[in-house]
Amino acid sequence: MTEAQNGHGASRRDFLKYSGLVAGGAAIAASLSACGGPSSTGSSDSSSGSKDSIDVALAYALSTGFDPMTASSAVATAANLHTLESLVDLDPATREAYTALAKAMPEEVDPTTYRVVLRDGAKFHDGSAVTAEDVIYSFERVLKPENASLFSQFLPFLDSVKKVDETTVEFKLKYAFPMFAERLAVVKVVPKAVVEADQKKYDAMPIGSGPFKYVSASATDGIVFAKFDDYNGPRPALVKKMNWQLLTDPSARVTALQSGRVQAIEAVPYLNVEELKRNSTVEAVQSFGLMFLMFNLKSKPFDDVRVRQALHYGLDTGKLIETALLGNAEAATGYLPKSHPDYVQAETVYTYDPDKAKALLKEAGVKDLAIDLVLTDTDFVKDCAPLIKQSWDAIGVKTTLNIGQSGGQYTNLVDTGKYQVMAAPGDPSVFGNDTDLLMRWFYVGTWPKTRHNSDGTPEGKKVVELLDKAARETDAAARKNLWTEAFNTVAEHAALYPIFHRKLNTGWDDKALKGFKPLPTTGMSLLNVGRA
Repeated sequence: MTEAQNGHGASRRDFLKYSGLVAGGAAIAASLSACGGPSSTGSSDSSSGSKDSIDVALAYALSTGFDPMTASSAVATAANLHTLESLVDLDPATREAYTALAKAMPEEVDPTTYRVVLRDGAKFHDGSAVTAEDVIYSFERVLKPENASLFSQFLPFLDSVKKVDETTVEFKLKYAFPMFAERLAVVKVVPKAVVEADQKKYDAMPIGSGPFKYVSASATDGIVFAKFDDYNGPRPALVKKMNWQLLTDPSARVTALQSGRVQAIEAVPYLNVEELKRNSTVEAVQSFGLMFLMFNLKSKPFDDVRVRQALHYGLDTGKLIETALLGNAEAATGYLPKSHPDYVQAETVYTYDPDKAKALLKEAGVKDLAIDLVLTDTDFVKDCAPLIKQSWDAIGVKTTLNIGQSGGQYTNLVDTGKYQVMAAPGDPSVFGNDTDLLMRWFYVGTWPKTRHNSDGTPEGKKVVELLDKAARETDAAARKNLWTEAFNTVAEHAALYPIFHRKLNTGWDDKALKGFKPLPTTGMSLLNVGRA
């Protein structure tokens, strides 16, 4: 076995040669979702020279609305962090819980009853007071099945929310849940009267109680925020204005930072790290953020676990990491990255083994397999695409690359069941970093029911049972044992499983910003950040 097969001897020149496969032999589908946008956008209202404004560039397109009941896109989630509040929020950098709309951390009345008092004088951006009714409404709309909220799966323990007085609510739990306080962060509190009056209008331009309020938002002109002067919470805005440019083109982000047009960018291209370090600060943070392989279990032969495992063993992950990501990732040896406090190595680890891959395909009775691999157009995913094709072509699997904008790929192919295999990024850690939440995102609810379609399998059911049992477990060691069994199940079953967890490089001008910290998640935080 050569060094190149192990992924240690691949050069950038090799990668550029392999990239020719994309242009020469791959079918690239550049599809945009209905609410997506051009691949490169910029704010037309930049005021980067002003001490009263912060200008930044994000790496993703605006592909969804902002209603926190359903918004899960990288841009909307990051933007809502500045404009809406939960009772308890998680610090974007440390992931530690802190009181946001709550006056204090939840008071435990008994193991299944908690009370939360609202911050004195908290107001929404329209000047109305935040009330207990707004809190109850915010949770109930998430829990209602007809609203199809992506976040209801994170609240299986919650039985009801009721009003105690105008500023106090009481939560009744179905069972004791040790992570109750931090899990409150998944529900942003919204003004009941405003949302009920026009939900679609609210989705386009929400009103919250956070330190910033929305001024404008579009896929072409980016997002503009203004300081909310009546905010009285723990993290006030330190500038009067923010301009967020949405630059999915990595070279455009680099140029924006180098020119001083913005003071910070996320997702610094790995090739440009050393160049940017000459005049800017660049820091890499290990994240949960992963690139996964997902299989449509309703599409043969991917209902056979041996085929799914074969494609994992046939993937030269070392070459992906060293060549496409320049070492800025760690190969998945478990569902969680090694830096996570609950990490354990899975019993099944997919090391590069093309002979084993071929044997598994033969054992499954599969030959002349042809795959249309669906990928998103995220820059590091596009960089990995030709190397995935090379790996699978080498084990006799004819691979066609279908690359397109994320929203379109899910809307047109994945969510309609018109796909076989997908390679894409994912990062539910933007909602929370506890193991229960990170597992539920991909293995409970939408993903197993409509995407990888594993909910009806014995393994899919087992994972849900293990997570539900762990959620009720008050002993930390016993809970971790249940999670470990769930990790081993999803690793072996491989319906959706990480290829690697990557490091996130953020670049910023430390002479222009004070208090800025890079995040271990997609997005960016300007909370407690001012101009130097």
